[in-house]
Amino acid sequence: MNPKWRLWLIGALVVAVIIAGVYFSTLRKHLRQATPVTPQSEEQARRELTQTAPANSNGPLTKTRMFWSSGAGDGSLMAVAVDLPLPKDPTLRAKQVLNTLLAGPVDAELRTLPPDAVLLAFYMLQDGTAIADFSEALATTTPSGIESEQMAVDSITRTLEANVPQVRWLKILIHGQEVDTLAGHLDLTRTFLVNAKAMPMTAASAPPADSAKPPASAAPGGKNAAAAATPSKSAAKQQTLTPASPPGKLTQPVKKP
Repeated sequence: MNPKWRLWLIGALVVAVIIAGVYFSTLRKHLRQATPVTPQSEEQARRELTQTAPANSNGPLTKTRMFWSSGAGDGSLMAVAVDLPLPKDPTLRAKQVLNTLLAGPVDAELRTLPPDAVLLAFYMLQDGTAIADFSEALATTTPSGIESEQMAVDSITRTLEANVPQVRWLKILIHGQEVDTLAGHLDLTRTFLVNAKAMPMTAASAPPADSAKPPASAAPGGKNAAAAATPSKSAAKQQTLTPASPPGKLTQPVKKP
């Protein structure tokens, strides 16, 4: 090769190396300054699928009272004011406040419910009984202990009492099933009193008959949620869902011979 062309080739290679070095240095600088994007977790994706946006998300904000831990370490709760666009429909309203309660406060240490728990469904019966169906995470990741379990349920009932006046009783299901305890201590076979002075649901606000009944779960070994919430006519003669005193276990339907 001609020595002159060899010098030109070497010079061109040197210039190319210098340009590439400058380019990669600039690119590295931009990558360092870029904000890292956290990949969406499976739980976040599931939460987006199960949580429905409120019907009037663009409506006026309502002063909502959420009950989270007071931080005193004694199981007590404190009310926190949150502005939310709450629907008038009691079922949609309850879903919105419970999803906000599950999302948790600004201070994660004041949470009352596990961060992985999800509200799967919520139903309102015309007598004021609400049925809240949560994912299994509510039972599996709530700290075991009567104080922590009671605080979790109290935060749910007090939040509903403060924001959904139509709810009188609350029945908690786990993945469509009635379970014995929340995390080994608190009895979940009973219904919880939310508001003894609950406003009766009017014909306009009452859900349709079909939507008021939760679907039966097909999970093996579990108790049928729909049967627990809607006893048969023969059983209803002996026990109503909301008697004068707080009810215990919901009676299973009586099978006719």
